[in-house]
Amino acid sequence: MLKRLEIRQFKEDDLDQVININRKSLPENYDRMFFVELYRRFPKLFMVAEVNGRVIGYALCRMELGFPDLGSFGFLGKRGHIVSIAVLEEHRRMGIGTRLMKQVMKAMGEHGIGECYLEVRVSNKGAIQMYEKLGFVTSKRAPGYYKDGEDAFVMSRKLPK
Repeated sequence: MLKRLEIRQFKEDDLDQVININRKSLPENYDRMFFVELYRRFPKLFMVAEVNGRVIGYALCRMELGFPDLGSFGFLGKRGHIVSIAVLEEHRRMGIGTRLMKQVMKAMGEHGIGECYLEVRVSNKGAIQMYEKLGFVTSKRAPGYYKDGEDAFVMSRKLPK
């Protein structure tokens, strides 16, 4: 079934499917305009996973200016923020999230972004393991980050130049 998996840039026609995946997969839901605004500002940093014409996952990212979490002192630079990533439950544990992550990190590197980061629930062991396999390290813990009060790990990774 996954023979026709394609990781590609988001198109506006994908929006309803992406919102559906967000609602089904994550407790943190974003409104329509949040997705549209990030797409308009950073179109090359919004990817979807598609199988046979159906979007089954997405990665929504943005570029920010900030100080790095890892190893550099005081240099303001471009940072990639992986805002949201989700794959429909029936398609998880097949490497789709990893492929989405690799594609958005590649796109970030092509835009001169030297480091990326994300927030992940401390209870989300599967996602944490995937991020660690991709070279992310926990740079800090954010107490009460989520609306329900759960803490988040902030995980960061340098990107190849």
